[in-house]
Amino acid sequence: MKTYLTLLVVALQSTMVFAQDDKTPYMTKSLASDGINNVSVNTSAGGIEVSGASGQQPRVEVYVRGNNNEHLSKEEIKKRLDNDYDLSVSVSGHELTAIAKSKHNFSNWRHQLSISFKIFVPENCATDLKTSGGGISLDHLKGNETFTTSGGGLHIDHLTGVIHGRTSGGGIEVFNSNEELDLQTSGGGIDAKNCSGNIRLNTSGGGIRLDNLKGQITAHTSGGGVDGDNIEGELITSTSGGGISLKRLNGSVDASTSAGSLYAQLLHVGKYAKLRSSAGNVDIELPTKQGLDLDLRGDHVNQHHFEGFHGEWNDDHVRGSVNGGGAGVSASASSGSVNVKFN
Repeated sequence: MKTYLTLLVVALQSTMVFAQDDKTPYMTKSLASDGINNVSVNTSAGGIEVSGASGQQPRVEVYVRGNNNEHLSKEEIKKRLDNDYDLSVSVSGHELTAIAKSKHNFSNWRHQLSISFKIFVPENCATDLKTSGGGISLDHLKGNETFTTSGGGLHIDHLTGVIHGRTSGGGIEVFNSNEELDLQTSGGGIDAKNCSGNIRLNTSGGGIRLDNLKGQITAHTSGGGVDGDNIEGELITSTSGGGISLKRLNGSVDASTSAGSLYAQLLHVGKYAKLRSSAGNVDIELPTKQGLDLDLRGDHVNQHHFEGFHGEWNDDHVRGSVNGGGAGVSASASSGSVNVKFN
């Protein structure tokens, strides 16, 4: 069965409820009997939220408000929607489609409306979301999730699947998610916490915070520093906009910065550790009992409690092994010192 909802319809169906202010939904549509497993949304001037959390009645809520938070009556909203926008919500084959788009270009931006969607669906649901005028939020979903905005941030929590998100106008928060995460912004920072799997994070407009991650992790920024804590697996990270501080690493790491110092605390080195700074010192803490092969270069190479070393030692270059050798550790500081400490 296919159901179409448009604001040109005068007679309201019993499944729709219209509100009169911007603090409650302008329109609500129940999805209780539709078994939604896919959501497609496209809006040019508003945010999108999709939740699969338990205990919620499946439904679509449409929020409409004036630009610059202008208060509008129900009658004025309806008039502007009828004249200036196409708004539709449809269900077909367990797929929900929601579209809000303007009919023409506005000569006065004050006449534009913000049309946002809040959608509540079963947990096993895929999404394809697009907006140029607001943020996107997803939580408690399992499936392939694709979403893009040029006018707001991304908030992701408890997602499992292939996750692909882009924004050029805000930051990214991703928590408690796993499998495959590919997230990118050119307009803000990234905060990733309690995630696992194949994780790719990229920003040119802010710093990156990594906390309690496990898997294959790539994180790059040209607009801020990188801070990480409790990371297991393989981490590849770089910045040209700040320093790097990495604590409690367990695995392989490739980290480089051209805009600050670099600190790395390795509880265990995996296959390798590569650390580079062209604008500051490199400070490394290494495990005392692990066999390692060292290649350290800087204006000076300094050590604390450095025992069992075999190889070549110069003021600016150390090459050799400890504890019989093993995983490779290389560090270079072209404008600073390399400082090594064993714990």
